Amino acid sequence: MTQTIKTPATRTATTAGARAHAREEHGRMVDTMRYVPAASAPDRLLEGVPGGAAASLTWAESLAFGRYTTMQLARGTRVRLTDTSGDACVHTLLYRAGALHERLNVADTVKVPWQAYPGPGHPLLSDAGRLMATIVADTASRHDALTGATTLAGNTARYGAGSAHSASPAARELLTLGALKSGLGSRDVAPSLSFFKGIAVDPAGTIAFTGSAGPGAAVELLLQMDVVLVLANTSHPLDPRPSFTGTAVDVVAWQAPQDLAALEAGQLAGPLAPEHLQALRNTEHDQTARNAR
Repeated sequence: MTQTIKTPATRTATTAGARAHAREEHGRMVDTMRYVPAASAPDRLLEGVPGGAAASLTWAESLAFGRYTTMQLARGTRVRLTDTSGDACVHTLLYRAGALHERLNVADTVKVPWQAYPGPGHPLLSDAGRLMATIVADTASRHDALTGATTLAGNTARYGAGSAHSASPAARELLTLGALKSGLGSRDVAPSLSFFKGIAVDPAGTIAFTGSAGPGAAVELLLQMDVVLVLANTSHPLDPRPSFTGTAVDVVAWQAPQDLAALEAGQLAGPLAPEHLQALRNTEHDQTARNAR
């Protein structure tokens, strides 16, 4: 007697078979995924979340290298990114939710606070001069606001491919997919801010790649307005390694509206510089004018 072994392909050849297969897969956990509800995430992601914040979790995800993610988040949300294995590179864009024409301006984020190297207390500014977020904690100190994201042409030349669904996707291609989720397109993908891979500029203006801070480095953002956050975890444009390689990043977000007042009072990231405080006031004025506070 001949026994027929049903492979996944044959099992899903009918609607009933496909439904049965899908339901069997429901609830299965893998190493990199989004956890819904967020509180169902493994202890590794939740470690270090302040006591009592578990009930306020809004996002928990382990983002694989070579992938992207996006989420709309409320004002007063605190977002923590953790480079668990020490080889992530997270290209980051922010758009104002409900008014997507306003978005992160990396040039002003460097120019206005007079600081080219993002770190604790650094403001992330929009192209309207408003404060979108502040780096309120940082154990990495290896970030990049100057060299932007990898491109299709650059990755193709270096790794042999760079499209979003290739084995070596470029950051701009992945960020474009994230932007599309909110109805935006490639023209809306502005220069991004990168976390966990650093650079240094010498007096002659030469930019040198300084690598990562190592396993366990983390950075936390406090959001000053409702935003759409887009993240792409992929190679850095100055990474000298010939192979496309990297590791996952953990993403956790929780509601922390009380931190907004603490930030303004100088209790969270130290006294705010005049430029930082002015950008914050610009945001608060906008919130009040729209009755959105």
